Amino acid sequence: MTLSTSDGSISILGKSPDLRFEAIEAVVTLPTFRRPRQVLDTLESLRAQQTARRFAVIVMENEAEAREGAASALPLFEAGKIEGMVIVAHERGNCSAYNAGWETALRHFPAFRHLLVIDDDEVADPHWLERMCSCAETLEADIVGGPQTPRFSDPTHSAWALHPVFAPPYTESGMVGVLYSSGNLLVSRQVLEAMGPPFLDLRFNFMGGGDSDFLSRAVQRGFRLAWCAEAPVYETVPARRVEADWIRARSLRNGVISTLVEKKKRAGTPLAGAKVLAKSLALLAVSPLRGLARLAGTGSLSIGLYPVYVALGRVMAEFGYANEQYRQPEKH
Repeated sequence: MTLSTSDGSISILGKSPDLRFEAIEAVVTLPTFRRPRQVLDTLESLRAQQTARRFAVIVMENEAEAREGAASALPLFEAGKIEGMVIVAHERGNCSAYNAGWETALRHFPAFRHLLVIDDDEVADPHWLERMCSCAETLEADIVGGPQTPRFSDPTHSAWALHPVFAPPYTESGMVGVLYSSGNLLVSRQVLEAMGPPFLDLRFNFMGGGDSDFLSRAVQRGFRLAWCAEAPVYETVPARRVEADWIRARSLRNGVISTLVEKKKRAGTPLAGAKVLAKSLALLAVSPLRGLARLAGTGSLSIGLYPVYVALGRVMAEFGYANEQYRQPEKH
């Protein structure tokens, strides 16, 4: 079955038997790309969720040719071990995969209240779904973020958990003014309906940052954000991601995304471009001092260099620099 969508096309490969779409209260969307073994670990963690809520999982395969992730996941759904469906997002890219899953949720599950996001290199805490949903309801938040706790493939790399690339932005639960990532996220149905497809801007498809842009635009629309520190997912971090060139590239990319998101936020206001550039230059000017303070506090040169690289990335974005790490997944 193929559906025509605003974001290309979506093929539905299969679903769990006797799936009662109207009974589903929460939908978990799980994008996957060339991780057929890891996606099974993610799904197993979802099977182990301790909650009375009726939830379904949508796996979004973004490798339209080989479909290794879908091939791994589909038997679990067809056997009824997991409730939900497996789809193919035919248009490559991070944002395309998310858009396909979110649009499918709105099309097929008429009663869900909460949509959650987890990636295929993550496993969920057994209480993850219940705590994310309860946090949204208790705090009356429209969007909730949670920690992506790193699990390094080489245990000797554990000290890297303190690096800003891996460390969560908050340590306590509560209302917050900004969220940055969709790696552990809850979005209410009303947000999706108000924002409308395509939810994530395809210009961020291979760079990342479409989630940051979406969250920024949601705040502009008046939606409320919260953080749930008690609902972690655990992210597998391969040794490649603690190498100096990867950390540098990710730090520069974070700066580029910051500039692009701020430009969109200020679009249509007086002197928007000049204000963004002025802020970037100011951050670059003070970044050595901020870096020295971090170096003194942590003893880590890499952590000390982080604000310098981010500020450089912000300025480089003004000249068209874009580090599209997701175009070469083998290096990501």
